[in-house]
Amino acid sequence: MNAPAAAGTPTPLPQSEPGSLHALVLQSLDDDQAQEIVSIPLEGKSSIADHMVIASGRSTRQVAAMAQKLAERIKQGGFGHVRIEGLPAADWVLIDAGDVVIHLFRPEVRSFYNLERMWAFGDSGAA
Repeated sequence: MNAPAAAGTPTPLPQSEPGSLHALVLQSLDDDQAQEIVSIPLEGKSSIADHMVIASGRSTRQVAAMAQKLAERIKQGGFGHVRIEGLPAADWVLIDAGDVVIHLFRPEVRSFYNLERMWAFGDSGAA
């Protein structure tokens, strides 16, 4: 487990297998200037997916645009269609891509729900 990053320092993202769905998701969010991208490995914690990726957008417009672009990139990458929930309001958009589940938030909504903490059970050093 990586040590927590100092305040204001981004936590390094885990390595992904090149060409994988997980790598495509992380690259797409990085390309779209998502903020505070976190990837949580779910293997051994949950059967819903292999990875949960959480990221923030600066506004509802950016969150919606990131979600739509990500869905299109996943489809173009040959990973099939995704299910998207929450797009009209775009405060919290859930994208189910099968092996990777992506949560895109506005910063205030993300801090309220604090999914990172909820999924950190069993990890040493979880605050």
